[in-house]
Amino acid sequence: MEYPKSVMRISELTEMGFSENWLLRVYRRRNQTVAWKISPKRNSPILFDTEGPEKIRLAECGGGRGED
Repeated sequence: MEYPKSVMRISELTEMGFSENWLLRVYRRRNQTVAWKISPKRNSPILFDTEGPEKIRLAECGGGRGED
């Protein structure tokens, strides 16, 4: 999947068809390195490195097998 930017907000990714619940689940994973808040404030936007969710998405759907 192609992304228009290398770092995107959760709202931009939901517009592309990603589930907000799935993105929040990725964000809440322990030791994840693909999502972060701009600041520690409660209503701060969550940003995603677009390579990270793509790897997770492919691994969860089985599409990442045997591509290396």
